Order: sequence, then structure tokens, then C-alpha cells
Amino acid sequence: MKPHLKIIDRILEGIQSSRTFCIVGHVRPDGDCIGSQLGLTLALKNEGKKVVCWNEDGVPDKLAFLDPDHLVTRPRRGMEFDCVIATDAASFERLGKVGACIGNRKLFINIDHHKSNTRYADINWVSAKEPSSGEIIFRLLKTANWPITPQIADCLFTAVSTDTGSFQYPSTRPSTYNVAGELVKRGANLAKICDEVYQSYPLSRVRLLQHVYNHFRLAHDNQIAYFWLRKADFVRTGADTDDSEGLIDHIRAIEPVVVACVFEELGPDLTRISLRSKSDKVNVNEIAAEFGGGGHMAAAGARIPGSPASAQRRVIAAVKKALDAAH
Repeated sequence: MKPHLKIIDRILEGIQSSRTFCIVGHVRPDGDCIGSQLGLTLALKNEGKKVVCWNEDGVPDKLAFLDPDHLVTRPRRGMEFDCVIATDAASFERLGKVGACIGNRKLFINIDHHKSNTRYADINWVSAKEPSSGEIIFRLLKTANWPITPQIADCLFTAVSTDTGSFQYPSTRPSTYNVAGELVKRGANLAKICDEVYQSYPLSRVRLLQHVYNHFRLAHDNQIAYFWLRKADFVRTGADTDDSEGLIDHIRAIEPVVVACVFEELGPDLTRISLRSKSDKVNVNEIAAEFGGGGHMAAAGARIPGSPASAQRRVIAAVKKALDAAH
């Protein structure tokens, strides 16, 4: 076990003196966000606390198996909490509509692993070395000596696995395997998690993937791969935004590609970008930061106002500049 941190003591003191909790996560939640939120929610409930778990966008279909009791709900105004804990959210804005519903609180705790975290709470445990927020939550539960049930183990294993690309990303550390092993020991159902998360896709996602393979573009000596997802693409394929999760990895995997980018139309003058880098010399967190976003060295994103053509031109130019500087 790693050395004991004072920040953990502060968080556990805050939890100890609180009775009512709200556990919140970022919009368009991924496996790390939902797994961390639910793992912490279940642990607090087991300690006799009164807990609600809020997310603006709800649980993606492929993660629904983690929440059979439908604990993750949409935010409601007018509730009071002793303690609000945000997991895996790099900024207050990333909480979306939840942010407006958690003002009536005594203590606000922020637990995250994004380097770009803005430290927006009363207590901020931000560990950018950790490849997932799930690993940080695991450490919290272990230090508190709270039981890690098979259901909690499922949630945290899913969090750790998805944010490391199933232990393939360079962010994966020896301790990550130790945590994964401990979670399996505590009952994480590997077969079920792998089937639900990695081997079970709706037809709509396959149609969206077909669109990606038909329309992706290469630039800068094939070092950049990118594609667009427009509202019409979702309508035509019957897909929703959850189905786009992980599509970027298909073009990132092309051999000469160093940086992959997805441009997603959010509105007539708003584009969401997702960036992935395969080189430790190209930090996409820095590229995303140029556009008001952030994330990690190898995976980051932003929302860019302005015309779609302008967004594409500016982002591709920034990526080219980063690639040239890396040589």
C-alpha cells in the first residue's frame, strides 16, 4: 500500500462528520466516472450514510449493468447536503446542470486524476499520476477500511479498466495491476465486465463505426487522422452520443497516425473535440488547453465556439505545430 496521505485524513474526517451526501460526476460520463461515482455511493451507503448520486446525462447503456438499482439519477433543485463529492470532473463546469443543484451544502470535495483540474472545491484530492479516478477511490476505501463488496469491486474495476484502455495506455502503472488484482480478489466479475463493456455493442454503434471508416481523413504525412460526427450522422445511424465512445481508438490505431481527433457537432456554432496521442512527445492536454479544454497528456478534449470549418482549421493547425515541434 502507498504511504498514507494527509488529504485522505481530511476527506475521511469530512465524511465522518457528514450524514447526507450527493456524489456527482461529469457530463457524458464514461466508465471511470460512473464506476467511481457508484463505487463511492455504494460504500457510503454501506456506512449508513444517506446518499444520492447525480449525473446530468445518466448511465450509458453499456454501463447499466453496474447500476441495477438505478442509483444514478438526474439532479433536482432544492435539496440540502452535508457533503457533496465530485469524482472524475476536471472543472466545476464539467458537472453541467448538476452544478446549479448542489449549492446548498456544507462541504464540497473534489476527487480526480486530471492534470487540468481547476481545484474548485473546499478539499481537492487531485492525483494526476493515477491513470483513473477509480484507483483513487479504491485507495480511499482501503484507507478507511470500508468493505469492498463484489458490486463495488465491479464498479471500480470498470473504472480502472476503461480509463487505461483495458490496461493498454502508457498511463498504466504497476500499482494499477495490483489494484485490479485486489478488485478481482474481492469479487469483480471479469467475464461480465469484459462482455458488457468491450464485447457487446448495439447495431447503431456499428453503423456509426462504418461511417467513421468511410469518412475519416488523414493529414500531415498521415500523422493526423480525424473525422466528423454531425447531428445528421446520429439520426441516420439511429445512434446516440453514448455510441461514439471509443470510436476515436479505431483511427488512433492506424500505424502511421500519431494524433487522432474527433470533431462532433454540438450546435451550429459549437464543436466538441476529442484528441488522442500515441507519442509522449505530443501532449494533447496542451493542445486542448489552447481551446479552453484539458484532460491528460495522451487524451484530452475541448468545446470550441465558432464555425465548424474554423474549429477544424484551428485544431488541425495546432496539432501540426505540436507534431513539428516534436521532431
